[in-house]
Amino acid sequence: MDENEARPETVEDDRAAELAEIVRQIRERVRQRYPSGESRGVRLPDLMPAVYARDAAEAKVAAIGRVNPRPGGALNAAIQGVKKLIARALDWHVRDQVDFNRGVLNCVEALIEAHNESNRALVELANRVDAAVAALDRAGDTLDGRIAPLERRLDGEVQELKDIRTHWPVWREEWQRKLMVNETQFVRGLADLQVAFQHRATLQETNYREIVAAQNQDFHQELARRMDELQTRLWKDLDKIRIENRGVLNDELRLLRQRAALTPPPHAAASVDPPVDWLLHGLRFRGPESSVERNFERYVPVFRDRLDVLDIGCGRGEFLSLVPQARGVDLNPECVAVCRSKGLPAEEADAFAYLASLPDASLDGIFCAQTIEHLQPMRVPELVSLCAAKLRPGAPIAFETPNPECLAIFATHFYLDPTHTKPVPPKLLIFYLQSAGFGEVEIERFSPAKEHFPALSDLPEEFFGGMDYSAVARRKLS
Repeated sequence: MDENEARPETVEDDRAAELAEIVRQIRERVRQRYPSGESRGVRLPDLMPAVYARDAAEAKVAAIGRVNPRPGGALNAAIQGVKKLIARALDWHVRDQVDFNRGVLNCVEALIEAHNESNRALVELANRVDAAVAALDRAGDTLDGRIAPLERRLDGEVQELKDIRTHWPVWREEWQRKLMVNETQFVRGLADLQVAFQHRATLQETNYREIVAAQNQDFHQELARRMDELQTRLWKDLDKIRIENRGVLNDELRLLRQRAALTPPPHAAASVDPPVDWLLHGLRFRGPESSVERNFERYVPVFRDRLDVLDIGCGRGEFLSLVPQARGVDLNPECVAVCRSKGLPAEEADAFAYLASLPDASLDGIFCAQTIEHLQPMRVPELVSLCAAKLRPGAPIAFETPNPECLAIFATHFYLDPTHTKPVPPKLLIFYLQSAGFGEVEIERFSPAKEHFPALSDLPEEFFGGMDYSAVARRKLS
């Protein structure tokens, strides 16, 4: 019986304890939702009065439009009907007020929630501050031993900075004074250096001008001395050459007189040209006019600025096309006709007769290409002498002819023309020119045989060099 009677009390206690635990959890949740009071020394605003006022306002808003209850009866029913009629009639009038009231309640609800968020943030901040303070307390014990020496050192540096600040005006004044003195000395030294440099530069320029003037004077004196020496040597050489040439000419004249006395003069015999198309012959074996003109371009500088130039054996007029101030003579009437068809001045005449008809020293230049090999050997020096008589002093003459030093010409080129008589070696032509009174003789060999006969590449150059050569000379002044 005692046990049975004790059981209801135990059950009642358990229910009370369970109910108390539920109430405690509800309160904890409410506190978490609406924190208030004081947390970690931070006083939080109490929002419960605002919550109560909000609940009361919501109840009033919910009651708007309802009719107050009254005791039953016919009169009550009539009154309630009238009230409901009036309420429905005024519904349009109070509708905006109801919406405004609900909006105000929503605003109050949002403000309460915002305050709740602020309170929760303050609680969280207080918790973090407490944690930070605890961490600082734990770290303070470790830093205490380090702070004291640092404070002492900082005190020393602060004192030193105070001393510097105290003495800084004096130091600044002294520094400015020294800076001014140094600037003055620097400017003065710079001015002295500039004056010294200008003086030194003037002296060097004067010395340089004197040295250059002395060297120029020495140069002109040496140049005049060398010119005098060269002129003296030149006149000596010219006198020597004149004496030698005079002796050679006297010997030649003596031989000619002896030969004329021993043998009668030859009579010119009429010659008949064979029936050969010489224009076709020149085109096939000498080449087109353009290639001959390219070959003759080397003589253009020799006869530049010459007023009256004669081309002996002008052929198709290649040289006449390059030198406008030149005129030509040729025995072949077909070649003369070709020249005239191009508007070039050419005449059909014998070179010896044509030269003989000209006054002495009347020509300013003579050009003769691929012609002297057609003459009889003894007529070549006669032509050279006749040209020398008709040229003005200092006028140029140019001969071009096959080079007999190149053995390749005898294999093909020389004998392709049946009118060739005998080649003239370069040394022999130089002798003829010098004997006739020409000087400054220049020999140029061109048209290498290796270009026409590649098989000759391995043979000696002195025997298979240029297949043609030119001799350019000038009529001596006296």
